[in-house]
Amino acid sequence: MAGGPMRSSMRGSSRRAMSDINVVPYIDVMLVLLVIFMVTAPLVSPSIINLPTVGNAAPQEQTPPVVVNIKADGSMTVRYKDDSGASQQQSMTEGDLRTFVLNRQESHPDQPVVIAADKTVKYEVVMNVMSDMKARGVKRVGLLVKSQ
Repeated sequence: MAGGPMRSSMRGSSRRAMSDINVVPYIDVMLVLLVIFMVTAPLVSPSIINLPTVGNAAPQEQTPPVVVNIKADGSMTVRYKDDSGASQQQSMTEGDLRTFVLNRQESHPDQPVVIAADKTVKYEVVMNVMSDMKARGVKRVGLLVKSQ
């Protein structure tokens, strides 16, 4: 009789151990998948969209830019098209350029400005002209370069 109660207590404990679910392997798999997704997410590039073509699409009217030419000796000329469409060119100093840009921005607020500087001109001179344009309210300032 002493062996009988001992067996029943072992059966009860073994049944209790079998009824518990071991979740540690599931957590391990979940963490491995999480790491894989975190590593691969930045590597996925956005898809390229091929846009359809339309035969009779009207092109947008672009305002011709104001071109600021900075020569090797530091002198500046400005080329632009006036309201009648005629091309104008004027020699200017930095002060004249500032007032010209202010007046031009009042009449043509979305007109871009392109800086065409000689390659021997100091970088500082070009950056000063660019920062002046931005300070005067020009939204788009670009640099004109020659393609190879």
